[in-house]
Amino acid sequence: MELIGKYGSNADLGASIGLTNLGNQFWNLTPAELIEDSIILGEGMLTDTGALAIETGEFTGRSPKDRYIVRDEITENAVWWGDINIGFSPEKFDALYNRMKAYLNEKDVYVRDVYACADEQYRMNIRVVTELPWSNMFAYNMFLRPSEQELKNFSPDWHILCIPSFTADSAIDGTRQHNFAILNFTKKMILIGGTGYTGEIKKGIFSALNFILPHEKNVLSMHCSANIGEGGDTAVFFGLSGTGKTTLSSDPNRRLIGDDEHGWSSNSVFNFEGGCYAKTIDLSREKEPQIYDAIKF
Repeated sequence: MELIGKYGSNADLGASIGLTNLGNQFWNLTPAELIEDSIILGEGMLTDTGALAIETGEFTGRSPKDRYIVRDEITENAVWWGDINIGFSPEKFDALYNRMKAYLNEKDVYVRDVYACADEQYRMNIRVVTELPWSNMFAYNMFLRPSEQELKNFSPDWHILCIPSFTADSAIDGTRQHNFAILNFTKKMILIGGTGYTGEIKKGIFSALNFILPHEKNVLSMHCSANIGEGGDTAVFFGLSGTGKTTLSSDPNRRLIGDDEHGWSSNSVFNFEGGCYAKTIDLSREKEPQIYDAIKF
């Protein structure tokens, strides 16, 4: 096993989440390195703009009926359980995680240290461990990036383990079907398997912040876009996915704060992410120049 890339003194997956007997660990690789690995592995191709295009396989969107929350002392009386927030037992979580760890025996992984919440007061450090380089690149694109100095002493608050090729056995694991995304607020960990759709990574953190910020920090978490004018006036755009939040907030006369997930505290509206989550279907420079010009190598 070899550690490759940029990593700090805290680069020990065995100590932090019990991941041992791995193959090579690629830490915080650059976009160029991740794109190169994706192409070499036959996982993607370059488009005519130089962007990396990926076929995510069976799932091209989230699977909300397969998103679970571990039901324990922290969540039992604080989560509204039902068809949206589906409970999962701590014992089943541990057993599934042990199977995922065994599955990764001698396999290479890609590790990314990032954080969520642009307001330092609410910052959440995240370590994302992925099976595939392009899943790791998604984390690079979507989350906020620590500085070189911060990487040296990075201490994760939450971990995400994303293994698309690992499928659950519902009879053994207690899932509905072979794919899953499970949040554990006690262990501060998100497990994702059976799906290549990378949106599960970011929405997993959004789900965690939806609980933590209002429950513990007195901050409103919002699915919205937001921009700010020269006078400091902030506009917030709410709406379901695909209804135009990104388009409306991409105003050439106002600075974009973000287009999907934000917090509203007593003194700021801040992006959870380090970028945008714009849809690219029918995208053109004429309609949305800021977003179109951002899609490049």
